[in-house]
Amino acid sequence: MRGIFANCALAALVLAVAWADHHGSDHHGEKPTCLKLSPQNADFGFALYKTLNAKAAAGQNIFYSPLGISTALSMLSAGASGETHSQLFSTLGYSTLTQDDVNAAYEHLLKMLGHSQKDQQLDVGNGVAVRTGFSPVEKFLKDVKHHFSADIFNVDFSKPDEAAAEINTFIATKTQDKIRDMVKDLDPSMAMVLINYVYFRGQWDKPFNSNLTEKADFHVDENTKVQVDMMKRLGRYDFYHDADNHTSIITLPYKGNTSMMIVLPDEGKLTEVEGFITKDHLKDWHDKLRRVSVDLHLPKFSISTEASLDDTLQEMGITDAFGNNADFSGISDEVKLKVSKVSHKAVLSVDETGTEAAATTAIEIMPMSLPDSLKIDRPFFVFILEHSTKSIFFMGKISNPAAM
Repeated sequence: MRGIFANCALAALVLAVAWADHHGSDHHGEKPTCLKLSPQNADFGFALYKTLNAKAAAGQNIFYSPLGISTALSMLSAGASGETHSQLFSTLGYSTLTQDDVNAAYEHLLKMLGHSQKDQQLDVGNGVAVRTGFSPVEKFLKDVKHHFSADIFNVDFSKPDEAAAEINTFIATKTQDKIRDMVKDLDPSMAMVLINYVYFRGQWDKPFNSNLTEKADFHVDENTKVQVDMMKRLGRYDFYHDADNHTSIITLPYKGNTSMMIVLPDEGKLTEVEGFITKDHLKDWHDKLRRVSVDLHLPKFSISTEASLDDTLQEMGITDAFGNNADFSGISDEVKLKVSKVSHKAVLSVDETGTEAAATTAIEIMPMSLPDSLKIDRPFFVFILEHSTKSIFFMGKISNPAAM
């Protein structure tokens, strides 16, 4: 599979359960810009990592889109009230904001990301599949359409297989067919499915020469090694070795506003780094990077991860949304709703070019001093960062690049 792409789709399934009374909510607040959410979204991303990592098997890859999951939960919160809304906001880190603030911030964020450059493809968006015959509150539909650029369409959940096929076609179309069969086993009593997708395909600013790629060992742990295709490139990169925190950091820019930051813990220090890493380290490292010559060895890989986030989100404090006391009166004032399932799938592929063919060869002027050598042959962290909105599109830990 050619090209560097990362994409993910996230579906939150909201289930109709029983009839109940209703009350609405009303918020007022000044309109912020998208940057107001970036620190909270980053904190949420790291909190999510720690919860997912505690459950992960040894040697398992963890990869997801914090931006995608935050967006879907924020879209859900637009229809939540009371304690259900408070828990969503508290977990997302939005407690000092109103729903209006958050709506305006996502509207701005999605607009900014919508100006996609010719060199990269970036699609971030949402969908709402509504049960035929179920009428959500008009304000909710308006809000998710206006602020979250959501496509809203009707499906017949009483025919679960057909409904799933329809939703999966929507997701596949939006993610260039990279994510398929995302939704299965739909409950016929479902009221709606909220979908978020993030599709990114970038090309390296500085491609690797595929003639230099060769087989090499990657050490998953002390006792396990796998064979990978190791790419090599000697070039000028933003690089920093943090001796105090036992890590090496390098950024590989894509064309456009996006780059991949790789954080490689020193040998034997993975668990320690995993224990302390936060968005503040990312910012600190970013500020300390300097342009130097690096002899870089990076594995070529393509991974796909799938996670059911129901338990994870409940552990993080979003409990009412999944229970019978859920308050989604902002979505329906007739039908009592709760969230039945939140699933997330992300795909990341890294190769020499990131394009079908690299047309140009750049010659770099190299200083005479010896280059730093960075051999990524053991588990590492990866972050795909969008600079104009300061968003973490994707993040995770690659423990085994040979695992699909």
